[in-house]
Amino acid sequence: LIATSFYFPKFCVSFGNFRIEFIMQSVENKIYKKIKYGGKGKIYFSNDFVKYGPPESITKALTTLNKKEILLRLTRGIYLYPRFSELLNQILYPSLDTIAKEIAKRDKTRIVPTGVQALNMLGLSTQVVVNAVYLTDGSPRRIKIGGGKGILFIHTAPKNLAYKSDLIMLVVSALKEIGEGNVSSKEIEIIKAPLTKYETKESILRDIELAPVWVRKILLTMI
Repeated sequence: LIATSFYFPKFCVSFGNFRIEFIMQSVENKIYKKIKYGGKGKIYFSNDFVKYGPPESITKALTTLNKKEILLRLTRGIYLYPRFSELLNQILYPSLDTIAKEIAKRDKTRIVPTGVQALNMLGLSTQVVVNAVYLTDGSPRRIKIGGGKGILFIHTAPKNLAYKSDLIMLVVSALKEIGEGNVSSKEIEIIKAPLTKYETKESILRDIELAPVWVRKILLTMI
């Protein structure tokens, strides 16, 4: 083994394999300082740490932090700095929607929940969502989260994501899931509550131009 000399501020060391271990500890410490500063319950991506070292060092450091249960691996390249609930006596995992939004934020894309996920978010269904489906203006893909759960991104036309209001976009998505002719008066009342609370008549009139005609007619009854 050929020893190599390296100079670090304030000290000089000569080593072979120890150099690798030293760099690994340095990357791990930098990542730990960053996530500790960010606070517990926060989601991180591997590329959040690119400035701390070469890819292989970052991967090894994240693997070590995962083994120590300092970071939890949600899926490939996505980690959680966990928050533990003393009341529930368990780790508080983020919802599929929270993970999906973080991915969209990272990729600078727009998304909207569809199917049961959309109904759930508006209080129109209590069905447990195992696989959340989203329309996106980004790349289509499927992400396995673990525990049989997953997120599916389906590419769609820009028009379907052109709404100014995320709430109105969600409402339109939910109504599409229920289907034309199947929307009950009770469901209309449930949808109306958040719309009238958070949206103005002007914002609704502006965005419903993007919705199908039958959805537009339903929304007009709410203003």
